[in-house]
Amino acid sequence: MKRLPGISALILVASLAACSRSEEKPPEIIRPVLSVVVEPKSVETFGFAGTVEPQYSADLAFRLLGHVVSRDVKVGDLVSKGTTIAALDPTALELAVQASKAELSNTQAQFANAAASEERQRQLLASANTSQAVFDAAQQARQAAAASVERANAALAKSQEQLGYARLFSDFDGVVTAVGAEVGQTVSPGQTVVTVARTDPREAVVDIPDRLTGDLTVGTPFQIILQSLPTITTEAKLREIAPQAEGSTRTRRVRLTLVDPPTAFRLGSTITATRMTKVAPTIELPMSALLEKDGAEKVWIVDPQTASVSVREVKIASKNGGTFTVASGLEAGMRVVTAGVHSLSEGQKVKVLEGGA
Repeated sequence: MKRLPGISALILVASLAACSRSEEKPPEIIRPVLSVVVEPKSVETFGFAGTVEPQYSADLAFRLLGHVVSRDVKVGDLVSKGTTIAALDPTALELAVQASKAELSNTQAQFANAAASEERQRQLLASANTSQAVFDAAQQARQAAAASVERANAALAKSQEQLGYARLFSDFDGVVTAVGAEVGQTVSPGQTVVTVARTDPREAVVDIPDRLTGDLTVGTPFQIILQSLPTITTEAKLREIAPQAEGSTRTRRVRLTLVDPPTAFRLGSTITATRMTKVAPTIELPMSALLEKDGAEKVWIVDPQTASVSVREVKIASKNGGTFTVASGLEAGMRVVTAGVHSLSEGQKVKVLEGGA
């Protein structure tokens, strides 16, 4: 019974210690956040996919109907100016040349006979042994024979030219990009047999939305990036823009001449044409930074002095996919939280992650 006061004292001390611990506040949790510093954008970069194409190319075709007996090139082959690319069966054309030569020999013989006859009649007329009418007839016969010779010469030249048309060649150095006829095929005049493109100059061909072509003029600079090797780039200048937008896509075809491009920019390569355009200063933020609450649109601002957040109402000019453009409510240099905006509270302490955006 004498030990009860000591036990009571121990119980009292334990109770007081428990009350003291319950009154202590838990340590404040400092939450890490992703954020971005507001920087109004005054330059916008646009990128458009396209391909490298030759600025000059030609669809080569025979001028005559004929049977293809040879085609010495295939797609990708390099051709030189004047080198035979394909040929037609020349048999009929060679026979036509022989016939023209024979006709020329005949008319030349007739001309020689007519000229000799005219000369005899001239001498007879001088000695008054023939009439003027007979001499005039001989003179007309010589003139007719001369015309026949001229016509036969023209026919021979034409048949020889036709024979030359049996051979197809390129007028410039280039590379074969397409073939349209095979050996053994009968082709008509003008039917494409081979397409040859010049390797230089080359150009990038892209389709640009009509709304972005308002300020484009001839000579506008672009940067061209090779999609297979993005580290390889070159410059280009606008050469041509389509006068009318395509009906279904509302885009205009734009041709950009490459300026001293590396050899990696081969014909047919896929590229990206980029262009930087000055725009009115705008503030653009990711949609994850937007807090829509009580019918208002807000963002969380980080106070660099107190390392706490406060909500700020903003007005939005537009929304575009994963971003939105701020019309008012923010200023350059403010730090805006870009993730977890629905779990923050006014005045909450936060820690800005290094490089977080």
